[in-house]
Amino acid sequence: MFTFSQLAIESLAYAEPPEVWTSDAIEARLAPLYERIKLPAGRLELMTGIHERRFWPTDHAPSAASAEAGERALAQSQFAPEDIDLLIHCAVCRDRLEPATASAVHAALGLGQHCQLFDLSNACLGFINGLIVAGGLIESGQARRVMLVSGENGRPLLEHTLRLLLEGDHTRQSVKPYFANLTIGAGAVAAILCRTDEAPPPSPRIIGGVSGSDSSANRLCQGDSSGGELDMQTDSEALLEAGVGLARATWSRFESHTGWDAQTPDRIICHQVGRRHQRALFEALGLPLDKDFSTFEQWGNVGSVSLPLTLAKARETGALPLGSKAALLGIGSGLVCAMLALEC
Repeated sequence: MFTFSQLAIESLAYAEPPEVWTSDAIEARLAPLYERIKLPAGRLELMTGIHERRFWPTDHAPSAASAEAGERALAQSQFAPEDIDLLIHCAVCRDRLEPATASAVHAALGLGQHCQLFDLSNACLGFINGLIVAGGLIESGQARRVMLVSGENGRPLLEHTLRLLLEGDHTRQSVKPYFANLTIGAGAVAAILCRTDEAPPPSPRIIGGVSGSDSSANRLCQGDSSGGELDMQTDSEALLEAGVGLARATWSRFESHTGWDAQTPDRIICHQVGRRHQRALFEALGLPLDKDFSTFEQWGNVGSVSLPLTLAKARETGALPLGSKAALLGIGSGLVCAMLALEC
């Protein structure tokens, strides 16, 4: 459980990749497979609600995406690069195994020599974990200003998946573990956190939350590099069932810890997977669907970027006005879950 009394999001910004890939365009590339196993066109968008997703160019490194979002966060901020005490890179995607991708972002942003840096990776929950870690360090006095960055690019995974599906002798059953890969997108996000007495009003405050895990489900979604290429296979049905179960248990503890219930938040900001997952989650937790704010329709699943990107979009569009409350509901493969209460 987490309780924060002085944790503010001083700035929050995102970077948008230049290429737009529609679900129809992806299915057009898969037309030979669709015809052979008799899959109807339009199935991808119909099942997920994802109309399109965005991608960086092929040679665009995760650190470059994160640095672009970081530059935008600094442009919004009252703080200069030399004021940042800690930089955490929270993405699934990394430039390489060593050194930390945060080091490339640190150099690109011109942060100070005193500024600590490290990578924090936990599937789609990485950015939310970064918020929790930063909150503890800020409230304990170990850091004053923390920048979180995350740059995800699902393009290599999607392109590898398309080749596998077109080259293999697949059946309707054998393509199922790869379906989730077709929902992946790209994007980047950055936030600067500090104490509320250093943040200009009206900066959103994170007041607390809880986390949970179900490691018995750690094999339901597994991604790795294979022969120099990214590969991921997902048991989507089992993952959805286990994820909703973990979310239900975590929400119960969230209500107990924060004193909130389904009626308290004005908005629900979730990790973005697709329409089916969103509705199953809201139904299981007894949350009003009209409180949802979603981005998966235009962005797809952007890993650790999805939830903070959706929060940024909600604020940008006026969906979270001054005085409103939001429940941030994050979940990632493993399974891991975190829920935070935010006040604007």
